[in-house]
Amino acid sequence: MSEKKELTSEIRAATGVNVNRCYQCGKCSAGCALNESMDYPPSVVMRMLQTNSAESFDKTLRSQSIWLCASCQCCIARCPMQIDIPRLMDYLRARALEKKTVNRNSKKIVAFHRAFLDSVKYTGRLYEVGLVVGYKARTLSLLQDLSVAPRMLMKGKLPLIPERVKGRKLVKKFFQP
Repeated sequence: MSEKKELTSEIRAATGVNVNRCYQCGKCSAGCALNESMDYPPSVVMRMLQTNSAESFDKTLRSQSIWLCASCQCCIARCPMQIDIPRLMDYLRARALEKKTVNRNSKKIVAFHRAFLDSVKYTGRLYEVGLVVGYKARTLSLLQDLSVAPRMLMKGKLPLIPERVKGRKLVKKFFQP
């Protein structure tokens, strides 16, 4: 099997997304709220993956676009082929982390991403204080937003003890390779 065939097969096997179904109408990019901030808008990411070249795949993994995607699913709603671009972006983020090819401008996004997932992994749901502590520890921006915390604590917006859901073991299974 050729390398070209392997890339599209790998993507499809991992995500269920067939990138070759995209016929480049551009509706995903036109509807994307973050399109202007991306180095490659969603339609270009799709095209880069369709080329099946290792170089394009690597460029995609190194892009900031995969980290800026908010997974809002506007692209799916607009896509005449119903291509699940957010699922594809999740896969690309995971591969970028595996290959250690994260865009240097996305370090804070990655820190937030990891802190968020760690919070869900250990409590079964989002624990805001844990998210903030995890993010601050990873970015070393310890004093940023410090003045907001006391007011939020006083209003009960930031519980000091996390609420744990039943079935946390099941949630942890989602995080196993």
